[in-house]
Amino acid sequence: MLGLNHYSELLRYVKSLSDTDVFVNTTTQGITEDIDLDKGNIFPLFNIEIFDATFPNNTVTFQLELTCLDIRDLNKNDETLDKFFLNDNKIDNFNETLAVLNRIVGKMRKDFGDSNISIDSEPAAGKLEEWGKNLLDGWSLTMTVTMPNTTINLCAGIVLFISTQDNIMITDENDFKLIT
Repeated sequence: MLGLNHYSELLRYVKSLSDTDVFVNTTTQGITEDIDLDKGNIFPLFNIEIFDATFPNNTVTFQLELTCLDIRDLNKNDETLDKFFLNDNKIDNFNETLAVLNRIVGKMRKDFGDSNISIDSEPAAGKLEEWGKNLLDGWSLTMTVTMPNTTINLCAGIVLFISTQDNIMITDENDFKLIT
């Protein structure tokens, strides 16, 4: 599954998980603060944002933020005012969006053998209430994931670039080329 494009592979993998979730209608990627601005979004919405990458021990590690949000529906009928649940679906939104994140994290853990993507940190979710312009409720989860670095094989020959004042030598274990 993994090739030279670790970032793209991770993005596609997480998107495939959100696309198969029964609750999610729209999957987006990119800066979380911008997801509320697209009028074409159909909520509930799932957003993937990949942050920093590091390259420890022949692996690629990414900091990942997964956000699931739904629109708050207000019931303007004063006769049904419930002081605990209020007149909206806020609690339902929190419950359903957290369940989406929980299912996706569970699938990622279960799929480790097939996807070769492991969760390295304990995922932590923070609640988002009346977030953005559309009064969205939900959760944003951060975690660190690791993938094998298939770009570099430590068992294969090592490529060296040696530069002198006038010459550059490119070498691997079997071939030397002098470039002047």
